[in-house]
Amino acid sequence: MEETKRYIQSFLSQKKIDIPSGKTALFDAFIANEKNINAVQIIQENQKMIMQNWILKNRIDDILMQTVSIPNGTVNKKYQAKIDFNTLGWNDFIFFEMKGLENTGLEFNETDELLFGIPQISGDLKIKILFRIENEAEDSVLNEKTITLIINPDPKSLWKNMESDKNDPYWKADNEAVASNFLDKSIVVASKRGRSHANVGSFREDDFAFKNLEEIGWSILAVSDGAGSAKLSRKGSKIACESVIHYFEENLNVESLKEFDQVLVQHHAKATDETSKKISHFVYQNLSKAAHFAHQQIEEFAIKNETELKYFHATLIFALVKKYEFGYAILTFGVGDCPIGLLNKNLTEIKLMNWLDVGDYGGGTRFITMPEIFQNDKFSSRFGFKLIDDFSYLMLMTDGIYDPKFVVEANLEKIDKWNEFLEDLKGKNEEEIKVDFDKNNLDVNEQLSTWMDFWSPGNHDDRTLAIIY
Repeated sequence: MEETKRYIQSFLSQKKIDIPSGKTALFDAFIANEKNINAVQIIQENQKMIMQNWILKNRIDDILMQTVSIPNGTVNKKYQAKIDFNTLGWNDFIFFEMKGLENTGLEFNETDELLFGIPQISGDLKIKILFRIENEAEDSVLNEKTITLIINPDPKSLWKNMESDKNDPYWKADNEAVASNFLDKSIVVASKRGRSHANVGSFREDDFAFKNLEEIGWSILAVSDGAGSAKLSRKGSKIACESVIHYFEENLNVESLKEFDQVLVQHHAKATDETSKKISHFVYQNLSKAAHFAHQQIEEFAIKNETELKYFHATLIFALVKKYEFGYAILTFGVGDCPIGLLNKNLTEIKLMNWLDVGDYGGGTRFITMPEIFQNDKFSSRFGFKLIDDFSYLMLMTDGIYDPKFVVEANLEKIDKWNEFLEDLKGKNEEEIKVDFDKNNLDVNEQLSTWMDFWSPGNHDDRTLAIIY
């Protein structure tokens, strides 16, 4: 009764109608009338319904207008984004369904509120969210909200893979991968044409060669990176590697190596200034001649073909290795920006077997085709020697591997960076591509070649990696 009285008084007051004191009894009788009581109740219920309907519609509109941002994805790259209902304030949802994910490679896990998968198409995906909130009727039409998920194309797909001209007189395979024995160890080498070259149908400029010189017990591995600015560097790198192998085949024999073998035995037993000098002399004399032979072979080829030597610019690194009863002797030479890394047996130490011709120290990249490197006062520092009981890996690589994986020269002397590199090779990478270094793995060369397809923004040069393990 009191509620009816207050409502009618308020209503009449809004209409500027006052109840005179002399008509109080009349007003009391009016509000006591059952029809008026029912009318007030109906009005109040309708007002309440209108209010609830407005609150509901306003809430739905707020959700429809609400900005929902989710991270962009990339085709063929794992994607995961949480649609956090709590953060979005969607705790009043009583029904939720996501539409528009068909054929996209994505799915939604409602329990974990996760949108995940591997996107298969690029573009602005319009994802529909169908929902119903508290106080909506169970048979009401579902509300529909659209959110946009941007899926970028796979960067790799933007690059063409045009075959190089097989009719070119200096043509070589765009990709090459081999595995074999190297002394009592194994060797795997992969050399892959860079995307920048594949995109325009040009040639692989890197090259490599190795051989077990069984008669003398030594094995040789050479790697070369042809200069991108030199139009015939692909031939220069090939000649450089093959010349090194040829030189040692022709100029090392059992007799000439007897004295050096004895010096190494003495040096291992007790290193002295005398044995150190003899080793340095042998390394310098033999490896420098091999390097100079490579230079001469390229020069002769250029002259014969009436072409400038600079068109054949190529770096050159090589390692000469022999197994003794007490361990391994490793002799190296390097010109250019390609590193040689020696990892000890338990992966606690890294020995960089050459310094790189980069930055202020090196004065920029140098090539085996440059005559001045042989007269330079730093020439003797291009040689390396290591006597080691055993090792886990000996790696030679071009800058197509070194630049994306080590970034700066200083990292080449950090064991943790090499261990990260090994973990990468063994599958700890975005693509989860693994190289299995088991000696019985017959697919190791193909695995390494596949691993070398890794994506690294801005790094699209030829890639060559040779691993003795």
